[in-house]
Amino acid sequence: MTPGIQELMRQIERVWDAYRHAVYVTGDLEAALATTDAMTSVVHLPVGTGARDRDGLRRHLAEEVLPNLPADLTRTRVSRTVDRFRVVDEERVAFTHDREVGWLLPGVGPTHRRADVVAITVATLRQGRIAAQRTLWDHHTLLTQLDLPPDAVPSGASRETAEGPAGWW
Repeated sequence: MTPGIQELMRQIERVWDAYRHAVYVTGDLEAALATTDAMTSVVHLPVGTGARDRDGLRRHLAEEVLPNLPADLTRTRVSRTVDRFRVVDEERVAFTHDREVGWLLPGVGPTHRRADVVAITVATLRQGRIAAQRTLWDHHTLLTQLDLPPDAVPSGASRETAEGPAGWW
């Protein structure tokens, strides 16, 4: 691998980490959006919530994600893989379900139970900007830990708002 490719991969990580810091640490909507491509897309699976394009992402983050992050949310990286076009993070996500988290559990009120689950995110970058992100949540474990029935949140519950590009999966 050439030094140029190594630097490109480090730059991809920096962009992704800046986005995540802006969303999950500082809650800085504008800083998060500054890292994204105009046609970015986000999908949380299996529920299908998310956004298509930067305006949709602005709304998704401002109305659904940032005001509804659990107070004690922690994310611990288990592994990361990077190439010239994407970052794949496997993380343990832990929180107390102290509020409605509609982007992750649409229609489910707070259970006040603790959850610790795995989430795998594939972030694709194009020309130094985030073009797409897909996060696959371990919903079975999440629902079990929150003492919710398996059908509490149907797969694809909000897919009509966040399908993302055709054939992305």
